[in-house]
Amino acid sequence: MKYLLLSAAAMVALPGAAAAQDLADAVAEDYGYVFDLYKHFHENPELSFKESESAARMASELEALGFSVSTGLGDDWTRKKARSDAGAVLDGVGGYGLVAIKKNGEGPTVMLRADMDALPLEEKTGLAYASKKVAPDYMGQEAPVMHACAHDSHMAMLIGTARRLAAMKGKWSGTLVLIGQPAEEIGLGAKAMLEDGLYKKFPKPDYVLATHTSGWDAAGDVTYTPGWALANVDSVDITIKGVGAHGSAPHMGKDPIVIGAQIVNALQTLVAREVDPLDSGVVTVGSFQAGYKHNIIPDEAHLKITVRSYEDDVRQKLLTGIARIAEAQARSAGLSDALMPEVKIEQDYTPSTFNNEEMTGRVMDAIRDELGAERVYERVPSMGGEDFSHYGRTGDIPTLIFWTGGNDPKAMKAAREGKAPPPPGNHSPFFAPVPEPTLKTGVHAMTIGALELFGAD
Repeated sequence: MKYLLLSAAAMVALPGAAAAQDLADAVAEDYGYVFDLYKHFHENPELSFKESESAARMASELEALGFSVSTGLGDDWTRKKARSDAGAVLDGVGGYGLVAIKKNGEGPTVMLRADMDALPLEEKTGLAYASKKVAPDYMGQEAPVMHACAHDSHMAMLIGTARRLAAMKGKWSGTLVLIGQPAEEIGLGAKAMLEDGLYKKFPKPDYVLATHTSGWDAAGDVTYTPGWALANVDSVDITIKGVGAHGSAPHMGKDPIVIGAQIVNALQTLVAREVDPLDSGVVTVGSFQAGYKHNIIPDEAHLKITVRSYEDDVRQKLLTGIARIAEAQARSAGLSDALMPEVKIEQDYTPSTFNNEEMTGRVMDAIRDELGAERVYERVPSMGGEDFSHYGRTGDIPTLIFWTGGNDPKAMKAAREGKAPPPPGNHSPFFAPVPEPTLKTGVHAMTIGALELFGAD
């Protein structure tokens, strides 16, 4: 389906808009504005819960489009006051979280989300607008900062989509809610916004839609996964106790390194032998730390583990199994109750993301009709995580996150054909989306998705 813009009289102050202009042409005309925004965000990245300037720029852009904007102006977790469209005083929204509202008659409430935070990483793209920013990291140490996961493109796409929908307000009816979310990279931002009253102080959405720029898809393409799309992500730390001894006399101690190695090996049976083969699970030991010197058996060892799953019962089985295996290996080594391993599961985990199948079908069919079947297709689920999942799990609201391809199509094709290694993807210091097809496709697809959810003609 093709969406047309409304009359020129309704589009004053929206550059590039013209009467009866095709949406694709309007998106193309607006590209220069969106690209400048993207470069601004790329050159000025901010770490999680420190996105003050990003939120301020987004608020300014959205206020200029006639949105009522509320911002969390707190310093990190501090909540200061922000204004609502009625002039009432509201608390901040999850730190530097941003909420913008445009009411346009009767109809559904559609929420569009963009995350804002960057990563503590030194950019090595060589771009003219590469980040040179240095800022205190989560440990208070100075670190380089980079938008290596393309959240800068998400912010630019959201503003671009807002510009199109504001220009097309004669084509849709309902309440449009746009959110700029902090702290996705540490999995806490969506939860912070919801705990701060996102669904209570502001219109509760009937649908929540987002896109994420993907370094594993070609720029200009849109991919999606119905149902389970992204995984539960848990972090587990195990402290293994032992009895230290001289390396020449191992019989005088209880070696936590050997116990740890046995735990690592035994953990492999959780997915291989305890999880249904038709379910998905990952248990990866990412760090094994112990000892200081060649000839000393230490009295402790430490394991750091990431655990991935889709179904909540599988998640519980894996977490319970890790604790059981750790204790069993310690007991098999003859350790006393006082020396049992300490298993700590990080409480602020990232829940798995479920793309509502009915919503996914509607939105992706509309996008496919507009962009063409060769550019819009289904992809396999990912074991990556995204705190976007919280928006659907709170209040049982239909949600969809789809992927906007960001990498060089020629490089992606060469990699698929085995002629070259895959180009750098998300979280690489070398990752930079190809701007024009990425931004145009993201704005176009998000606009179509929102119009479909509003039931636009």
